[in-house]
Amino acid sequence: MCTESSKIKSSNGAGNSLRILLIIGSLEVGGAERHVVQVVTRLKARGWEPEIFVLTPGGPLTHILTDVGVPIHGVTLSDWVFSVLKNKRLCARVGLVITSVALIYTMWLRRPAVVHFFLPAAYVVGGIASFFAKIPARIMSRRSLHNYQTAHPYVARIERYLHPRMTLVCGNSRAVVEELATEGINPERLRLIYNGIELAPYDTPFDRSAVRTQFGIPDDALVFVLVANLIPYKGHADLIKALARIKEALPEPWLALCIGRDDGIGTRLQQEADSLGVGSNIRFLGSRSDVPLFLRSADVGILCSHEEGFSNAVLEGMAAGLPMVVTDVGGNAEAVLDGVTGYVVPAHNPECLADALLKVALADDRALMGDRGRERVAETFSMNSCIDAYEALYREAGAQVR
Repeated sequence: MCTESSKIKSSNGAGNSLRILLIIGSLEVGGAERHVVQVVTRLKARGWEPEIFVLTPGGPLTHILTDVGVPIHGVTLSDWVFSVLKNKRLCARVGLVITSVALIYTMWLRRPAVVHFFLPAAYVVGGIASFFAKIPARIMSRRSLHNYQTAHPYVARIERYLHPRMTLVCGNSRAVVEELATEGINPERLRLIYNGIELAPYDTPFDRSAVRTQFGIPDDALVFVLVANLIPYKGHADLIKALARIKEALPEPWLALCIGRDDGIGTRLQQEADSLGVGSNIRFLGSRSDVPLFLRSADVGILCSHEEGFSNAVLEGMAAGLPMVVTDVGGNAEAVLDGVTGYVVPAHNPECLADALLKVALADDRALMGDRGRERVAETFSMNSCIDAYEALYREAGAQVR
């Protein structure tokens, strides 16, 4: 039986849309979180009925959704609960139970035709909750390789239990989809949707010299930029070692801008940079809301992570016209064409990273590589193409359960 809220939206936007409940851990500033926010706002603009359930409510991205009228659900424990329970582990368990009950209630109340889980925590909690709520169609999106399962084997077991109970399973790179296939998922239920990038922030009039002056960047400086939260697997330590190897060969002046939230290793990274003689060349700028301006002010983009699904940061750098130097993990090599739009190097290898950075820094065709990267984003990784794919995904899931 098809409820009014779950009728399929026609391809030209007419008719009733599918009500989708997307579940994610938080709305902090991160690649997956920003992607979900972009997708939801675009779906809303196209006439769909997206809603969000957040396992940990709050976060700086929340206002973007509330500003466009997207309902956000979740539950926050009162301070008195923590004061009574005191034990952190007990608080976490109580919070998990309360969140799960709230999620089941939300599903029963809102009756979405499709629930869509992003990231492992949302998949584990939401996947189980969706059985109690008797949701007809379930979609899981994995946005990273499954390395996390090594440290959390119980998560792997739960995920393998949930996999055959999903209507569709989606990855954001061929590498992720291939890993999902090894976990016993029927290939007929696997889908690939690449991340999409909004090109508008990179198309507006831009005075590079004025922006560099605003940020205290010398107009003649060679500027590298890395957009990644300060987490060990993002490879900041490799970058520091790589830059130290080539510091004498790089044209002066040069800077490396590291943009991203400090998850506890910032002090150690700064100390390592100082000890290797590049501390004054590397700036740790924290989380920023004006990342496109920094990207357009830079000369070379970097992503040197040890693991990845498919990085928005790579696409954003390409959209800004930067040649990219990336590690060969996840879908990085699916975005960056080695020797054409940048260079792809092995992970955990500061020596190879250093060679590639020096090569692109001294390349006469550096700007041409950046132009090719921008063209590739426009042709293959646009946000419009991404949203089209999500619409097709939801229509297919809705049709299958009927």
